[in-house]
Amino acid sequence: MASPAASEVYVIDASDRHRAVEALWREMDLPSLDGKAVAVKANFNSDDPFPATTHPGMLEAIFSEVGAAGARSIVLGERSGMGETARVLENRGAAAVAARAGAEVVVLDSLPPAGWEAIPPDDLHWKRGFLAARLFLEADAVIETCCLKTHRFGGHVSLSLKNMVGAVAEKDPGDGYNYMAELHASPHQRRMVAEINGSLPCAVAILDATEGFSTGGPERGNRIAPNVILASTDRVALDAAGIALLRHYQTTAEVMRGRIFAMDTIARAAELGVGVTSAQDMRLVALDPGSKDLVLDMRRILDESA
Repeated sequence: MASPAASEVYVIDASDRHRAVEALWREMDLPSLDGKAVAVKANFNSDDPFPATTHPGMLEAIFSEVGAAGARSIVLGERSGMGETARVLENRGAAAVAARAGAEVVVLDSLPPAGWEAIPPDDLHWKRGFLAARLFLEADAVIETCCLKTHRFGGHVSLSLKNMVGAVAEKDPGDGYNYMAELHASPHQRRMVAEINGSLPCAVAILDATEGFSTGGPERGNRIAPNVILASTDRVALDAAGIALLRHYQTTAEVMRGRIFAMDTIARAAELGVGVTSAQDMRLVALDPGSKDLVLDMRRILDESA
């Protein structure tokens, strides 16, 4: 049973992304975007097609809803970890989608020092803290969209929490310190991912699980096709649901093993107040009849891992 103050994760059939995102938008209790500056963080880590990166249709659907909500401006900010960001955005269709929607594109790699906010290392696993893009810190609202993937380079999963790594500088533009080298070499990598989210806001996160990778990842792996989209105002709840979905399809040993809320990234993010602290504090809501059986199995997996 979920608590009365449970965070809700909505699940809907993904056959029509535009209709699905529109329905999700109506269900969620979102703050008004009228006259607001909105920053969008999508998933363009590499120059590979969906489900490695955000599907152009998903990006288009989100821009459409944000625009219809009266946003004053929309900015897509991105840093690719496995490719040249500008080229990735061009090749994956993101630049064209943004142009049609009247959205600005900011390649975070090219930001000057003033474009970054230094997050101090106090009580973090980062040796000297990290640099977060001011774009996301200063926006009136941040909208995130991520993919359903495992992560073979130490992250275990690449969902909404991991996706925010792309909002952090690879290197310090002042002295060249490599934050990503530190992250990927650290035994605390997954906790460090959570700590990024402790400093970066997010009004709503949308997980496109039309397809996904149940092994491998983040740029290639064993493809699965859940054909659903998940959304929540709570990134911890969303990722816990995403992990339950991966377990439904039989995923890697690291992701299958143990309590979901004991996994490093989930546990650390919950500890930092990013979202709920247990499976009992989240509620899965199927928005169409076809998603109900899948949601029931995800709920069972969450409960059994509690």
